Amino acid sequence: MGRILAIDYGRKRCGVAVTDILKISANSLPTVATCELPDFLKRYCAEEEVDEIVVGEPRDLAGNPSESMRYIRPFLGRLKREMPDMKVTMVDERFTSTIAHREMIAGGFRKKQRQEKGRADAMAAVIILTSYLESRASGLGSLL
Repeated sequence: MGRILAIDYGRKRCGVAVTDILKISANSLPTVATCELPDFLKRYCAEEEVDEIVVGEPRDLAGNPSESMRYIRPFLGRLKREMPDMKVTMVDERFTSTIAHREMIAGGFRKKQRQEKGRADAMAAVIILTSYLESRASGLGSLL
């Protein structure tokens, strides 16, 4: 039984989260530079059994794919070429960055800590993965 890995894809860096082996909870992994993400994924999947990769799908308020998809599509193509047997699922990621910042404030993070590059990206990946896990458990689509 493998894990589920989630990615909050960004132009400079990507937040990454992964489930426990029972696929119950989501935990963040270190933020990865976008240019290093394919190699990171191959290494991680060689070391840990991963059943599925969930990628945040940026959408506008009307639910249409946002402009950011033009950066994600090439990554998705490369991922399918380099890991053809891996199940890849897109999940609506609207508001994950806003939720991540609010969670950091609620968690008592100081302003300087909230401004650290990558911290919000990692938390957004956890939110994407948690939303996906909850939607699977309830039989609904993505909650975000």
